[in-house]
Amino acid sequence: MRVKPIDVSPRKIFQEVADAIPSESHGNIIIVGSLAAGYHLLNEDSEMQVRTKDVDCVLSPHYKAVLSGRTVAESLLTAGWQPFREGSFSEPGTAETPDDMLPVVRLCPPNSKSWFLELLTEPATPNQTNRHFERLVLSTGHYGLPSFRFTTLATFNAEMTEFGFRCARPEMMVLANLLENPKIKPVTISGSDFEGHEIKRSNKDLGRVLTIARLSSHEVMESWPDAWEEAFRNCFPDEWQRLAASTGSGLRELLNSELDFQEVYFTCINSFLASRGVTPEQLKSTGERLLIFTIELFEERGK
Repeated sequence: MRVKPIDVSPRKIFQEVADAIPSESHGNIIIVGSLAAGYHLLNEDSEMQVRTKDVDCVLSPHYKAVLSGRTVAESLLTAGWQPFREGSFSEPGTAETPDDMLPVVRLCPPNSKSWFLELLTEPATPNQTNRHFERLVLSTGHYGLPSFRFTTLATFNAEMTEFGFRCARPEMMVLANLLENPKIKPVTISGSDFEGHEIKRSNKDLGRVLTIARLSSHEVMESWPDAWEEAFRNCFPDEWQRLAASTGSGLRELLNSELDFQEVYFTCINSFLASRGVTPEQLKSTGERLLIFTIELFEERGK
């Protein structure tokens, strides 16, 4: 089954997730990704929606992630949610499956196959450099809870919502995506398509950076360096200046590569900016403003 992005209301999806997950687990969930950005950036009364196919749920803190993940996943399965099947990682693993080959927990609600909930977690320590999996054993088989080095930046100071779980702040997701992509990596997203080839994951991530910047006011973006420094000092106290000094390297590479920028523009207008009528020139201008008025000012703090 291949799920294509659809237009959804962040608050409607949040309510559905909140209703399906036991209330005692709400405090261990932080929503990240497109729906988190939509929750903050779209007016509550707006008819605007977010085009996405997944709800990314980070289980926090890390030391409770496996227990929380088991509670959340088993509750959803009991409520009729179904495993999402797509690609080579569609079947659950076994005790013999290596950790880095385990499938991620992805579950579709019982009344819809058009989107799915995905479980992730935070790194165990600031020293983690690559993607890491925590083994999660469910009644249906063995799965993995992935964590990425800069997820703790994405979830830093996440805001409590009226649904009982927290939601990542836009500026923190921008910072995490910038740091995860210091250059355009060749890794692609399985099943994606742009002019006959798969989309680079870095371009999808940096597209989210440009989308959030596009929907944020200049005054708001001017406050991001202070928020970023606070997050860095808390999450990476021993190396924050080194990391900060090259925050915009991946975005610079993107803006200087016409082929990669075309790919990013395609992802943006087919997701969050689908109904905004943004031109390539406008999106590139957004990236240039982000570099000059926010990122470069922040990089100076690390030098």
